[in-house]
Amino acid sequence: MSAYAHQMERQFSTASASLSSRGNSDMGSRYVVESGFYMTAFAATIFIAALVTVGVLLITLLIALTVMLQSCQSKNSGVVEIQKLNEDYNYCTMYASHAELNNLGADGFPSVCLSVAIQYIKEHQYERDLNFTMSMIERYFESVLPLDDRLDVVLIDIDDIVPLNSWKTNPLTYGLDRYRRGDCFEEAKHLKYTFFLRLYIKLRESGWPLILLSRKPERQRNATTEHLLSAGYSGWYSLIMRLDDEMRLESREYFSSRRALLLKEGFRLSAIISSQMDALTGQYLGKGIFKLPNPIYFSFEQNRNISYKAQ
Repeated sequence: MSAYAHQMERQFSTASASLSSRGNSDMGSRYVVESGFYMTAFAATIFIAALVTVGVLLITLLIALTVMLQSCQSKNSGVVEIQKLNEDYNYCTMYASHAELNNLGADGFPSVCLSVAIQYIKEHQYERDLNFTMSMIERYFESVLPLDDRLDVVLIDIDDIVPLNSWKTNPLTYGLDRYRRGDCFEEAKHLKYTFFLRLYIKLRESGWPLILLSRKPERQRNATTEHLLSAGYSGWYSLIMRLDDEMRLESREYFSSRRALLLKEGFRLSAIISSQMDALTGQYLGKGIFKLPNPIYFSFEQNRNISYKAQ
């Protein structure tokens, strides 16, 4: 073989070896690409931060959903409690209305109504009802005026409006704070006494003849008069109390007969004001009839609306 042929063989061998080497290198590179990927430190940091962010977002979403669920449960519970309270309130209000209409005592009053009544007073709903009633009465008297003949009279049932236990107490000067040291029902009574005394003074100063009616017997006139004056009531036109032959009458009959007698004497009944239904039912009621609100639950005096025995 010539020298040229030997040289060509060596070049071919060298080229083959070079190709073989590159081929093996390419195969190795492809193997690395197929089995994994290469990532720089910066890219790895970004990737981990993204994973952490997604995790935090998921946890936040889970917490938010939990809070929302608890809130919904609380709201649903609150709605149920409000519905229950409204049902109890409506039930007790209806019962109280029928108790007053039928002169029922407190013995049979549902026990559930006690808590409703306490809430009714403590949340100032009773005070708002009193204020609304007084405003309505005042608006009525702003639209009518008594004639100069003083025959347009206002009848007032004083038995449940004037304080009964504190003979030397004027509601306007005694102070509500001292009543608040007791139970809420004493506070409710004081509110009624205070509101009505202000109305009484306003009617008296407006020139209305005020006729006071009581279920008590005539023999208690002096004590009742002293009681009224000490409680801040004065300047009334007349004070009517039960005669001996009226003691057998039911309170409705008693009030009806007294109204009939006033009409017979020529008086015009411009208004009747009471906190009890027996004084606002029957015949000869006149023009305006106004009932002061009572607490939903209140203690009836024994035999108050039946008769008063001689003392």
